Amino acid sequence: MDLTSFKSIVDQYETIFFDAFGVLKNHKGLIPGIEKTFNYLDEKGINYYILTNDASRGPRDLAQSYQEKGLNHITIDKIVSSGMLAREYLKNKVKSGTVAYLGTFRSAHYIETLGLETLSIAHMDLATQADEVSALVFLDDEGFDWSKDLNKAVNLLRLTNVPAIVSNTDLSYPLDKKEVNIAVGGIANMVESVVGKKFIRFGKPDAQMFIFAHEHSIAKGGTADKNKVLMVGDTLTTDIIGGNKFGLDTMLVLTGNTLPKHASMMIETSGIVPTYLCENAVIE
Repeated sequence: MDLTSFKSIVDQYETIFFDAFGVLKNHKGLIPGIEKTFNYLDEKGINYYILTNDASRGPRDLAQSYQEKGLNHITIDKIVSSGMLAREYLKNKVKSGTVAYLGTFRSAHYIETLGLETLSIAHMDLATQADEVSALVFLDDEGFDWSKDLNKAVNLLRLTNVPAIVSNTDLSYPLDKKEVNIAVGGIANMVESVVGKKFIRFGKPDAQMFIFAHEHSIAKGGTADKNKVLMVGDTLTTDIIGGNKFGLDTMLVLTGNTLPKHASMMIETSGIVPTYLCENAVIE
């Protein structure tokens, strides 16, 4: 599949959905030159939103993390995260009790804004507090002891019949150019296989994430025409297949999970074909 430049195609679209990690930023910070892309989009009046499976913190903190790096274009209304969908589920389905979570203190924002009691698995006494728990949420891959607390989560789900909600479906994320770390979606898959229960998942590639983002963009004055919306991502099995299934044109960039030397082989063997293949999402 031939490489295309982002600038050569972007003017065909009225709304751009960007994945975050691997597209706009990496382990070093912002992708070099990415601020030029947002200057161009603003100049042309093209709408844009960040569709992220990152539930490690709330939308305000996510937006602020870009602004602290100098990307002031990304405001809170530009963030659409899988954590926001998990929050809606909890709002409608969990009315009382304590919500236990795997993740950092910051990641509990999604639960606490509902007025629900939260309890980190790291601070939970399984013997005395299990009966108080009304749901378990997988939020982040940090903030707990991987041995002791994952075993605690397994036994909580064995001892109770509470729903398990996964707010980030990513299996891994790039640590640097060669290595990846296990993401909370990978952790949830492991725990699910151990306890033999079906978990409730939110995030790309599920259609619900794209429906939520599309409705959000329309509410902000964006186009309802899917033919005028482009999904830009670095991962075939989340960003690209999710966008494809929702009926969007898709663009795979080679600055994140998909390594340039493997891109053609991965596209061919997976059968997940992006509309465009680009080196990056930078508009020079």
